Amino acid sequence: MVVVEASGLGLRTRRGWVFRDVDLTAAAGELHAVTGPPGSGRTSLLLALAGRFPTSDGRLRRHGPAALGQVAGVHEPDPALTVAEHVRERLLLLGPAPGRRRRLAPVAAARARRAYRREALATALEGAGFADDAPLDPDIRGRDLTPVQRQVLGLVLATLSGPSLIVADDVDAGADAPERAWLWSALGRLAEQGYAVVASARAVEPDTPAIVHRLGEPPADPPPAGTVPAPRPAPARAVPAPGAAGPAAAESSAAEAHGGEAVEPADPPSEVEAARASTGTAGAAEPAAPAREPDVPCPTAAPPAAERAEVTR
Repeated sequence: MVVVEASGLGLRTRRGWVFRDVDLTAAAGELHAVTGPPGSGRTSLLLALAGRFPTSDGRLRRHGPAALGQVAGVHEPDPALTVAEHVRERLLLLGPAPGRRRRLAPVAAARARRAYRREALATALEGAGFADDAPLDPDIRGRDLTPVQRQVLGLVLATLSGPSLIVADDVDAGADAPERAWLWSALGRLAEQGYAVVASARAVEPDTPAIVHRLGEPPADPPPAGTVPAPRPAPARAVPAPGAAGPAAAESSAAEAHGGEAVEPADPPSEVEAARASTGTAGAAEPAAPAREPDVPCPTAAPPAAERAEVTR
């Protein structure tokens, strides 16, 4: 009998695909394993199969009720309750089953309830197929449970409502190799009780009789046809403002004005010039230096008399 059937199941949000194109059909007595890396949508898929999470694509059909095992952040043990108290509380919440209702005197009914509560954990473990080797202490509190004990308690509580489908998330989290092997064996025994079991994990232990469904990273949506990717912007460069020349431009202009020769930059103003500029006397005319007399050639000696006579002739 098919318990849950998913065809092309997917969930898409504003951030993209959580999972997509999932095809899964689980029948009573089958163990299915959903594997994949973190972020591949394993938990969301399990919750969707159990009817606790919406989907946006595909088709999902479920025949019979579903129950959650250990799902971090969604269905976890109460840290203050013991294992036995968890079982008793769940039975009280579910109420008496039709087959358990009996017409008893008040004293006999009270005694029956007390006896049932004492044996509730053993009965629940036996019903889940964990009676022989379940690593559960009835007096241990929820905050002290190991990861494997959390998984076992979640599975036991799930069986109390008599579901057709049981889902458990991250069954291999925090467990070593022997614990993982035992847990997958326990899941197989649970499926043999007639439940359809779907568990998620990073990987499945060897020789596990499970049907594996691999989820990968959600693929990115391809760009629409005919679109051209926008060009990458060029790196920004500093552009001088109009009328403002940079140091290199000033040096090149000065060099052109002097016939291509490099011009040494002017020395910064001295302290005296700076003081005059601050007092407004920088523009006052300086006293003119005394004019230098032109050089006069010295008189040469007169030529001799014979030479003068020659000249007179």
